[in-house]
Amino acid sequence: MASKDLYPEIEPFDTGMLKLAKGEHGDLHQMYYEQSGNPKGKAVVFLHGGPGAGANATHRRFFDPSVYRIVIFDQRGSGRSRPLGEIRDNTTPLLIADIERLRQHLGIDTWVVFGGSWGSTLAIAYAEHHPDRVRALALRGIFLCRKSEIDWFLYGLKELAPEAWRNFSGHIPEAERGDLLTAYHKRLMHPDAAVHMPAARAWSVYEGSCSTLLPSPETVRAFAGDVLALGLSRMEAHYFKNDIFLPENFLLQNVDKIRKIPTVIVQGRYDLVCPIRTADELHQAWPEATYQVIPDAGHSAMEPGIRAALVAAMDRFKDA
Repeated sequence: MASKDLYPEIEPFDTGMLKLAKGEHGDLHQMYYEQSGNPKGKAVVFLHGGPGAGANATHRRFFDPSVYRIVIFDQRGSGRSRPLGEIRDNTTPLLIADIERLRQHLGIDTWVVFGGSWGSTLAIAYAEHHPDRVRALALRGIFLCRKSEIDWFLYGLKELAPEAWRNFSGHIPEAERGDLLTAYHKRLMHPDAAVHMPAARAWSVYEGSCSTLLPSPETVRAFAGDVLALGLSRMEAHYFKNDIFLPENFLLQNVDKIRKIPTVIVQGRYDLVCPIRTADELHQAWPEATYQVIPDAGHSAMEPGIRAALVAAMDRFKDA
């Protein structure tokens, strides 16, 4: 197969629900995970975006199934993990611990870590905490979750996507639009679905509308689905409100811990959700990483140039 598109569809050879470590509120969380590809192959773990977006069957297809043991899971509060949208005992340090718990549960010594958008955030954070467990990193649509990047998502996007931003901000009464994060957080955490679901769809559709270089009704429809919309919006508002539970600029300041890990960074030139400036700053701090700018792409991993670059990177990592 040419390394210019996704590998064929594949079904998992193993699925499960992993009970996660008890937190302040007891053993609330169970993680959905699956394995596909070669059971004896090189392990790779896929970290989905959001936070809260969940993984899907297409995500198995970045990896050669004859070579890779493909591990995919839904992070706390996301997708098929339970309970959906649960913010209690849901922090970045706990997500990092969950990845380690899954690695140990599956008897994997080291693995390649693959993540885009929030998945790139979590991949870097995990690697900085457990560099000895990471064989290589494939990162896409870099997001370091700093205040400036969160402010861009909430307000700056109106400069380039005014129609989408108008719909997003328009869900909130004008008197509350000076602090969209607080206003949305209040609604998304409301126990009544009649309050939180319209807010969830407004937030998620906004992100989906800005994720591709060219308009993609299919992408927007996917982001409007109940499970994706609720997981994505609640987790993003929760993590943004809490500065991702890490010190400001923690990820850039700790690059030295992962500098020697073979790494590919793939970034769309016209990524509106996670603008290229962040990827550029990461590469300036980490010149050892291979940095590929895709000239005709936005944010989504499904942009043709981005997905081709990611598949090619994973083909090169077969020997890592």
